[in-house]
Amino acid sequence: MREALAARLGRFDQLERELADPAVASDPRRWQPLAQERAELEPLVEAYRRWREAAADLEAARALLREAEDADERAYLAAEVERLEGERQALERALRGLLLPRDPRDQRDVIMEIRAGTGGEEAALFAGDLFRMYQRYAERQGWRTEIMAATESDLGGFKEIIFAVSGRGAFSRLKHESGVHRVQRVPVTEAGGRIHTSTATVAVLPEAEEVEVQIDPDDLEIDTFAASGPGGQHVNKTESAVRITHKPTGIVVTCQDERSQHKNRARAMKILRARLLDYYTRRQQEELSQQRRSQVGTGERSEKIRTYNFRENRVTDHRIGLTLYRLQEVMDGDLDELLDALAAHDEQVRLGEAVS
Repeated sequence: MREALAARLGRFDQLERELADPAVASDPRRWQPLAQERAELEPLVEAYRRWREAAADLEAARALLREAEDADERAYLAAEVERLEGERQALERALRGLLLPRDPRDQRDVIMEIRAGTGGEEAALFAGDLFRMYQRYAERQGWRTEIMAATESDLGGFKEIIFAVSGRGAFSRLKHESGVHRVQRVPVTEAGGRIHTSTATVAVLPEAEEVEVQIDPDDLEIDTFAASGPGGQHVNKTESAVRITHKPTGIVVTCQDERSQHKNRARAMKILRARLLDYYTRRQQEELSQQRRSQVGTGERSEKIRTYNFRENRVTDHRIGLTLYRLQEVMDGDLDELLDALAAHDEQVRLGEAVS
């Protein structure tokens, strides 16, 4: 920890000197990446300063306790030592967390895919509810969402919806949402008032840069066909829909929401790149070592991660055992408590792995 901390602090001091150089300050192309790196290191530097102050205060309190003779003064100082020790340990844990290797994908935009699972029309309605939940959460964060492809159900839900979320840190906040989401409620399709259980799967993929995923055009099979569903006169007349098959992996992407074949193709390629990055990343992890299986979950699509029980106004995240009795607020996009708890637990697990 000390070596890693010294290296980061040394780098921060170096950045301070470089940013103070008039030649750098007058060149935005040099100044901007240095300023961004400094901003990323600043929380660590501030945490270290607070830890150092707490350690100094603790040592001073211990020295006073050793010299104190009055019983009341000793009791006060003993309590102060205990408080400062707890503060120092908390700051040290925070420091260790800041020193953990960051996921280089954390600041990426994401592509999210929600598909109705078991439950027929009710599952499709639930998929629509999840989409609106994430859409409202994105609005709270000041992020932008864009539907890239969607297949609606007869009652207004979605059999499948793929959408992009653009905003700083989107992947870091949403990456633990991958998995099976389960709903327990009385469906609108149920006249008898019985509670049904339905599911929808969520996949969260970081957007891939073109340089990260090299796609050989010869590996692609591209088909065009007439779009189906809403859209006006062009439907079933203009071959604007695009289906791209990546032959080596068998991944298939279809886009038909835009009237322009060019736009549908561009969207399909964007989704394909994200899916291929996810595919190759997972395969690489499996080849290098047994993929880490933390309490937060593996991110596998088949893993049940959360239950939404409408009758009890309850949402439970099964990976960390967290239950909240404010389901309506969660469905309205108030996800911070859940996402903060998942991030904190993931950090604790990684800290444990780093120490062991």
